[in-house]
Amino acid sequence: MKRYDLRHLKNDFEDRMLEIMQKEAQKGEVVIFLFEIGDFSPIQRSADLVKENGYELMNSLKFNEVDWTIVVKK
Repeated sequence: MKRYDLRHLKNDFEDRMLEIMQKEAQKGEVVIFLFEIGDFSPIQRSADLVKENGYELMNSLKFNEVDWTIVVKK
């Protein structure tokens, strides 16, 4: 299990998240992503990205006032 902090990418974290899942994560591995939520639209976009690419969204929760964490299984 690895944790990736994508908060520095602000609202443009999806490409990096997908790159990690495709190229860095091993099959069956669980990955934790941390990103900023802003207007909450990134939450739905991240869930859609996971589903569209055939990964399993295991958990999605608010980390603090501005950050969100999702747990994905490849």
